Amino acid sequence: MDDFSWDNKLLADYGLTKIKDDEFARKTSDRLEFNSIAGKQLKNSNWYYSWFLNFRTQFSKGYEFSEDPVSLKTIRTETTHFFSPAYLQTGPGMMWKKNDDLVINIAPTTARFILVDNKFTSVPGYVNGQYFGADEGKSSRFEFGASVRAFLKLKLLENVTMENTANFYSNYLDKPGNVDIDYLMNMQMKINSYLSANLLFQAIYDDNAVAAFQIREVFGLGINYSL
Repeated sequence: MDDFSWDNKLLADYGLTKIKDDEFARKTSDRLEFNSIAGKQLKNSNWYYSWFLNFRTQFSKGYEFSEDPVSLKTIRTETTHFFSPAYLQTGPGMMWKKNDDLVINIAPTTARFILVDNKFTSVPGYVNGQYFGADEGKSSRFEFGASVRAFLKLKLLENVTMENTANFYSNYLDKPGNVDIDYLMNMQMKINSYLSANLLFQAIYDDNAVAAFQIREVFGLGINYSL
């Protein structure tokens, strides 16, 4: 059907860094995300009735690092792992789609589930007794709010493209003014037939996790091989 659109995207990245004399390797990136959006086009229009689904978690354990005041050794404390936390968002909305490189989806009635391992919510010391928004002793949190997602892909040069994805979420049930933000920029540069490079920049604000902006930048060099 020419008036039906269904886009699916799986995003996965994982990176570690190991500094000399440091006992433990530390993660530079860890993301597993699936996005799906289906739309039914309004006649002679760039607008679609839509339904979206977003799932996000991580591959491996995350740690907080501290130093033992006596032995001066590094202490590693597990704080996250696969499916803890995990985020699931879904809901109906309206999508404006100029083409595959420019899409905006507005979903004013979005259900959001935050899933965690309750072994972490049983540990004292988290801010307000919460762990990624889940209350003490609980393994999940339900939210209901509005979601906006925008995707823009640009061709900067002959062999350089830049993908921009921005997600915004406001929880009607608790502090709707504290909007969660997740912006991801991925610049892909083809050097030649065998080499390529990626520059990734991400900025996240999540009031349930850390009430401050978290920023990361990653540069990678890859080898291309075609069968």
